Order: sequence, then C-alpha cells, then structure tokens
Amino acid sequence: MKTLDIAEVSAHKSAESCWVIINNNVYDVTKFLPDHPGGTRSILRLAGKDATSDFEAIHPPGTLEENLPESAKVGTVTMSQLETVVEKREEVKLAPESVEDMINIDDIVDHAKRTLSKRAWAYYASAADDSYSKGYNAKAFRKVLFRPRVLIDITKADTTSSILGVKTTLPVFVCPAALARLAHPDGEKAIARAAGKQGIVQMVSNNASLNYTDIVTAKIKPDQPFMFQLYVHSDRARSERLLKDIVKAGCRAVVLTVDSPTPGKRELDERNAREEARASGIVDDKTPLSATSGAGDESAPGGVGKALSAAITGDLVWSDVEWLRKQLPADVKIALKGLQTVEDVVIASDLKDKDGKKLVDGVVLSNHGGRSLNFSPPPLVLLEELRLYKPEVFRKLEICIDGGITRGTDVLKALCLGATQVGIGRPALFGLAGGFGEAGVDRAIQILRGEIDTSMRLLGVTSLRQLGPQYVNTRQLDQLLGPTPEEALASAKKFKSKL
Repeated sequence: MKTLDIAEVSAHKSAESCWVIINNNVYDVTKFLPDHPGGTRSILRLAGKDATSDFEAIHPPGTLEENLPESAKVGTVTMSQLETVVEKREEVKLAPESVEDMINIDDIVDHAKRTLSKRAWAYYASAADDSYSKGYNAKAFRKVLFRPRVLIDITKADTTSSILGVKTTLPVFVCPAALARLAHPDGEKAIARAAGKQGIVQMVSNNASLNYTDIVTAKIKPDQPFMFQLYVHSDRARSERLLKDIVKAGCRAVVLTVDSPTPGKRELDERNAREEARASGIVDDKTPLSATSGAGDESAPGGVGKALSAAITGDLVWSDVEWLRKQLPADVKIALKGLQTVEDVVIASDLKDKDGKKLVDGVVLSNHGGRSLNFSPPPLVLLEELRLYKPEVFRKLEICIDGGITRGTDVLKALCLGATQVGIGRPALFGLAGGFGEAGVDRAIQILRGEIDTSMRLLGVTSLRQLGPQYVNTRQLDQLLGPTPEEALASAKKFKSKL
C-alpha cells in the first residue's frame, strides 16, 4: 500500500472525488456517498480530512470492511503528515469532581453538560421540537404523592426484582441508548460492566457504537444477562442476520422499538449539525434548511439522530411481530417498546401466532424520551390509564416504563401503579461523561439504589412486592387521563356520523 502525500488527499474533497482518512488509512468513498444512511453531507464535511474521531464515535468495528470493498483503500498517510492537517476537535473536558461528589442524578446531568463535546450533548439531550414531552415525562411523576405507613419494622428492605425472566437486584434496567462512545471511549462496554456489578439488565441499542457481540464480552460474570433492542432495517434480511448473531451471543430478550418509524425533529441535534456543516464549508448562511429538517433535501444537513434513523423501515405492522417470533428461539422473550395508548397495549396483550401461542411477553410504555412525537403522553399517565381502564393486561404482560426517571421515588411510584421495572437511558449515558466512564454509570445506579432503599423504608414497605396503589395519591395525575378506549371509539363514531 503506497504512502500518499497529504496534499493529494486534501484535494479530494468533493462529491465527484471524496477521500477520507481513518486510522492513517486513506479511503475513496465516492461511490459510497449516495448509499450512506446519514446522507452525503455527513461524509463530505470530512472529505480530504482525518475522519477517525467522528467515525469511531458512531460506527462499530467492522463497518468499513462490511460496506467498502478492499479496492476503496487507496493508500496511507504517515502520522507526521497527519499532524499537519488534523483539524482541532472539541475535546471532552474533564471536570474537577469525582464520582463520589455526585449526590443525585441532576449532578450527573450537570457534570455531563459541562464536560461532553457539543456534538455529544446535542445528540443525547435533544428531544422533539421544543422538548415539551421530554420535560413533561419528569413532571408527571411530581403529580403523584405518597401515602406512607408508620410503626413498621423496616430493618431490612428487599429491592430484588425481575424482568422478562431475568432476576435483578433493582427494579431498574438500562434503556437502549445509541452511541455511548460519544461520551467515553469504552462506550457500551462501560455500561455493561456497571450494569453487571450492580446486578441489573442492560438493553443494548441497535445503534450502539460497538457491536453487540463485542459489548457482551465486557460482562463481569459468565451468566450476566443482556437484552437487545431492535429497529427493523428496510432491508429485512439485514435484521435477520443481526438477530442470528445476537441469539448466538446469548441474548435473553429482544425489545422491538415501534414508536419511531420516522425520526422526530430533534432541534438541538439539527442545529449542531448545521453549525458543524457551516464550519466545514459544506453549507453557508444561504443554504436553506428544509421544513422537514433535512428529509429528502441533500442541501439541508441532518443531525446524528436523523443519520441513525435513515435505514429504519417505515412499513412495520402488527403482523411483523410474528415474523420476529420466527427469527428467535422459544426461550428468547419479546417485548414491544414505545406503546403510547391503552388500545395498542391491549392489542399487544392479545397477539397470538397461528397456533394460538402468545407472541408478546412484555411492553415498555415509552415516548422515546420525548424524542419522537412531541406532546405524546408521559408514560406514567399511560400506566395509570392501564391500571384504571384495562387492569387485566397486567396479568397478560409485564408492563415497564421509561422516560423522565431521575429519582428513586419515581421508580417506586411507577411500581405502585403496576410497573414491573423502569428504564433509565440518559442517566447512564451522562454517567460516562467527563472521563468517568464505568465509574460514572455505576454511580448513577448507586444513587438510585440508595434512594429506592431509603424511600421504601420511609414508605413503610420492606419488599417491592408489597407496593400497590394504596401507597400513592394520584388525584393530580388522574386529571391528565385521556378517554377510555370505548369512549374514544364512541367519540370517533359520533364525529364521523356528523360529517
């Protein structure tokens, strides 16, 4: 392989001839530009430059080998040459705090905001439109008050739980969250180690920055359980191959995300992408930003979230759950993540294959952390609707929720209303920031563990199994409840009859 002059590489910075440098190797990606899931702009802003940092933060190992022929490697550059042209990148800033200084999840979020790169913060923190749903997810928990009992022996408190057949030490799991290496080089491996030490489940994202088979090698004990979150690819065969790999690696459950057939408009992420594109000379102040934030408009740079969502199929329907069941061994459970109405939870609970066997083992009530449809209902509100309108579904499915959980009291409130477990996504990612890595994620879980334990004792319960609606006052929350499925259907019929 010949050594190229850096000036020659720098000259190839157009759509007609696009070269990039990754780990000192020079690749001609011109033919690949139209096929890149994130659009041509995401590559062109790095054309003729070193793209190693950007590439490795987003793509798992093996991506180049899978997508580019060997002939695409046109040469190498020396480190001494590279140092003359490497653009100055925003470094992850280290803060003076230690993990022990983090007293609550808000401290971890604040630390992350001050230490993450601008790009990482924009991707992790962004939510749909004006982020109303993101904020309201957390506010919903504030509308539930406790009804503590006293004069009870609370010397011991049992926080053990289970999810989809897996025993855990807490009623908390780590939600699937993409691109953890934007926060720390160890990425999802650091989360895996922390989850293993704390005895909880990590659901690995379909868009993780490391391959699933690589992430699970970080387990701290041979039987540490993992679950996998699936986005169905527009090329269904790719998803089928992926499922074979994760099953072979010992996956205990597949969590099918159903609430994002198209990405939401994540404005913070989109603004940052435009700033990056302007700084790279790809766009200028006269380049329009389309009303759909880049969808179908190559002149409008999209954010990281849009790039990740480009290959997700938009034609997923209920019958595809049976397709998923056929891809998995019988002992691998299936959960649906992203249900947002009572009606859809009921449908999920009744799904059966042609032989009458149940297809869905559990659901995660979720609005994607407020990142998809703005003004979608807070998961806690939907949980309360299920408890009041269709309590029978709790006998058919495990009901979990995620979104807005920042306190141990949030966890207990959800369990009082019938949830099996709750998921945390952003707290785990933010725990990685500022060089904390595994220790930061571990600290986030420790904080929740301590708050759960203390709040249980003060509530007057010694086991999670004792929790129920008798321990909460939901009068404020109940004011947010929507119509029953029957009322909604009757209203629709009445409206239609008047047209």
